[in-house]
Amino acid sequence: MVTADRLRAHLLNRGLAGVVGTAREESLRSYRLFAARDPRVLIGLDPVGAWGERDVLALMAERCGVAADPGRTSGPEVIDPERTLAALDACATLLAEAARHRVPVLLGTGHPQRLLGFYAVLADALSAAGCEILTPAQGRCVDITTRFGLRTGRLDYVRGVGLVRGATAQRPGCEPGAHTHSPLPVRAALAAAADAGGPLPRLVIGDHGWVCGAGQLGFASAGLADVNDPAPFVGQAEGAVSVVVPVDDGARSDYYLPLTRYVLNRACLSQ
Repeated sequence: MVTADRLRAHLLNRGLAGVVGTAREESLRSYRLFAARDPRVLIGLDPVGAWGERDVLALMAERCGVAADPGRTSGPEVIDPERTLAALDACATLLAEAARHRVPVLLGTGHPQRLLGFYAVLADALSAAGCEILTPAQGRCVDITTRFGLRTGRLDYVRGVGLVRGATAQRPGCEPGAHTHSPLPVRAALAAAADAGGPLPRLVIGDHGWVCGAGQLGFASAGLADVNDPAPFVGQAEGAVSVVVPVDDGARSDYYLPLTRYVLNRACLSQ
């Protein structure tokens, strides 16, 4: 059993909350780019509000616990572990509701090397509870603009979790998948599900473009986000995204497994 006290200590000890590895400079740069409506930072969200740079900073201070002072421009960022725990509780409530009604669920990550295990355990538990775990558009090519130019990836699913692999990958599982913030993979998946006549997900669980892209299209969505990714938090503030858990997303993959166990315990879905 992972209690709140134990998880709080784990978050702090492993740098998932408290003082985290994300630099203040990186966060402020992302907030400036978001205010300028840079699509690399919007990651599929089309904000309704004006959201100037200071508005974004104020929101991130409220939702994550980062310093609200715009004059603090350097050093490590901070995530309030109480906000992380509260968001995990909200995530557990969402999962419990999904399991209760046995709704179709789509999961995906833009951080497969770090977060695949977190989502895969959730997929296993939801499947065991009777939810259909969707895998639409498997093998479909997706052209994604990166800082290195246009790159073609292939949508794949590992343990029920969507991710993007290099288009030249010959065998499933031969590479862990690519890091991407793009909403194009989830758009491709949702379009394929619709074209096939359904089912469509009643809940999308993921990060980066998966959670923002799905939320922007009106799907209930939830997942993890770092403090240098303001889009999911803005999406939540505007009602497009259901739940966002503030956490450092660049840690070792095994560090996230206690978070999964905590959520499943709270949702009464422990296996």
